[in-house]
Amino acid sequence: MSQCEPVSSQARSWNTTICRTDMSIPTALLGIAILSCLMSAAVLGSLFQAKIPGVRQWCVASGMLAATAILLLLRRSDVAVVCGSALLVLAALLALQGFRQFFHQQPSLIWEYGALGAILTGLVHWTYISPDVNARAALISGFLAYIRFGIGWLVQRYRPAGRPKYSYYFVSVAAVLGAIVHAVRCAEYALGLVHETTFLEATPINVAFLGMATLTLPCLSVGMVMLAHDRIAERMERLATIDDLTGMLGRRAFIARAEALFDLTRAAKSKLSIAILDIDHFKDINDGYGHAAGDRALAHVASVISRETRPTDVIGRIGGEEFALLLPLTGKEEAARLTDRLRAVVAASVSRAPAADLVCTVSAGVDEFDASDTLASVMARADAALYAAKAGGRNCVMLAGASHNQRVEPSETTP
Repeated sequence: MSQCEPVSSQARSWNTTICRTDMSIPTALLGIAILSCLMSAAVLGSLFQAKIPGVRQWCVASGMLAATAILLLLRRSDVAVVCGSALLVLAALLALQGFRQFFHQQPSLIWEYGALGAILTGLVHWTYISPDVNARAALISGFLAYIRFGIGWLVQRYRPAGRPKYSYYFVSVAAVLGAIVHAVRCAEYALGLVHETTFLEATPINVAFLGMATLTLPCLSVGMVMLAHDRIAERMERLATIDDLTGMLGRRAFIARAEALFDLTRAAKSKLSIAILDIDHFKDINDGYGHAAGDRALAHVASVISRETRPTDVIGRIGGEEFALLLPLTGKEEAARLTDRLRAVVAASVSRAPAADLVCTVSAGVDEFDASDTLASVMARADAALYAAKAGGRNCVMLAGASHNQRVEPSETTP
């Protein structure tokens, strides 16, 4: 017996060490979660000035999650558990609302508030009236699984076309992994496969749950930041591509599109024409009615041209009051006829301004690309035809020619 006592004493020592280690694991994981949430809140807070929908909700949700972890770390009394659990479900719902706002969807559903009320009632009931740690765990995990699945579905369903896919898939995978962890935990407690007597008891399932939550939560937070930066990048790309006043392509974007289209046209041996249009007497509009009226006139003419062109045509604002129009699969005679129709529609329209209603007219020059041309050369010929139209009385279309420019006569069907 005396030989067995040291062994028994050593075994007790090892059991005590293991128990203490197990008990420290939830505490360590909660500490990691606190740091992660605080860092996420700080990074998301730095993006407030960008005014991206949903970022404020994500930031507040991260702060609430940090407060939840701090509350549970400092004290695990019944009051702390109820308050921490309530903060947890509120933060989860707020994060989901942030994702909905980010994708310009309805921020919340009515029944979710009813479910939230039922969850809070259940927390109070299973804490004070009929204490049941397992029921609380199943209730909260089930709701969190719904939130995470909702985020994963939302990100994939409304992922904007043409944007890099990586950040959106990253968020979806992180959300779905978290949802699976919560769903498994909910099922285990609901089916009675796991039993607890105290909150966050150092059981294998709780350690695994906290470990996965600690892993997926920072990934989801990083994903939020990635989505916000993608939205900022999209804005910057749009500023570099689209003219704010008219909604047309800017000069640089139009030139790039024209060069690419010219290369395709040359390879396919098809036709491509270009028209350059300029608003007549635009300086007189600015001088006589103010720059606000000039901006309205620009936007009005651009709107008319955009509305009346074909879906395959490419339009851009290449100067102050100068526009360019690419007409694929179109010879210069047909392009001149279509451009003259645009001229007539613009002349028949009215630009509304506070000072006065203005009737704007445009002059245009048209030419066709040749296989031996460069974009610069054909634009130069169309531009020369435009100046000939200006010199010829304005409100007309000139067709560029080898020896001289030819005025396009309005057809009988032109409005």
